[in-house]
Amino acid sequence: MLSMPSGYDQDCPVAKALDVVGEKWALLVLRDLFRKGPLRFHDLETGLEGVAPNTLSARLKTLETQGVIGARLYEHHPPRFEYFLTDKGKALGPVLKALYKWGELYG
Repeated sequence: MLSMPSGYDQDCPVAKALDVVGEKWALLVLRDLFRKGPLRFHDLETGLEGVAPNTLSARLKTLETQGVIGARLYEHHPPRFEYFLTDKGKALGPVLKALYKWGELYG
């Protein structure tokens, strides 16, 4: 899990939120899950041009550990998962929409 550098107020809700989703690939994973619904690792990897598989795997694990996404097993041998937004993840919808709008205006 990412941690904010020392000096940040860990009681600050913004700092706490950034510990969970404050990384480029994490936000883009959430964007794709909002846009397309549940996705498999390969589908996420294909849609996130430039992401290394180990980086994607680490972001998925962080988001899952934090309860923002869930994973469903769809194949046992080898184990393969489909990722989906939890209610906690869906609650980030307005945040992503605001970032999208900001990017349109100022990006």
